[in-house]
Amino acid sequence: QVQLVESGGGLVQAGGSLRLSCAASGRTFNTYAMGWFRQFPGKEREFVAAISVSGGTTRYADSVKGRFTISRGNAQNTVYLQMNSLNPEDTAVYYCAAALGFSLVINPKSVDYWGQGTQVTVSS
Repeated sequence: QVQLVESGGGLVQAGGSLRLSCAASGRTFNTYAMGWFRQFPGKEREFVAAISVSGGTTRYADSVKGRFTISRGNAQNTVYLQMNSLNPEDTAVYYCAAALGFSLVINPKSVDYWGQGTQVTVSS
């Protein structure tokens, strides 16, 4: 009942910024905790940022804390990931995720719905 579509990825120079968007459809979207994950080549998908159903609580991976900000849109049908001070080490495919029954979705195994992914490439 929930579909997620990411956008906003692309090429950026080190130190630059990007904002990823996740557009959600489905009338039950407002009951899902949302998050962002990323996947490096040859590695497992890893947690980046999470936001609660109401948008009042957030959590970040240590590697992005202080640089990335997750937020919900005005109508709660869009989730954003503002990425600042990007490093080449941030280069990955970024995925939007939704989970029912969790305050915050941290574990990728808890994810009920995944977006298709958007490539972020940071040049040195």
